[in-house]
Amino acid sequence: MENKYKTLDWVVFILVVVGAVNWGLVGLFNFDLVGAIFGEMSALAKIVYVLVGIAGVYLIFNCKKMCK
Repeated sequence: MENKYKTLDWVVFILVVVGAVNWGLVGLFNFDLVGAIFGEMSALAKIVYVLVGIAGVYLIFNCKKMCK
């Protein structure tokens, strides 16, 4: 079971990094990388945005465990 959580934690980490880089690009250059890759507000882009949001919430509730 522990291995499953490690894999999930890595997926969450990658999603949060993707979200952070995307927001950085939006803030600095007004460029939405996710939108550019998947299409502006396409179904795939919305899925990525939702997954990044869920990953952020997951980190909020699991930060203590992950920071050990």
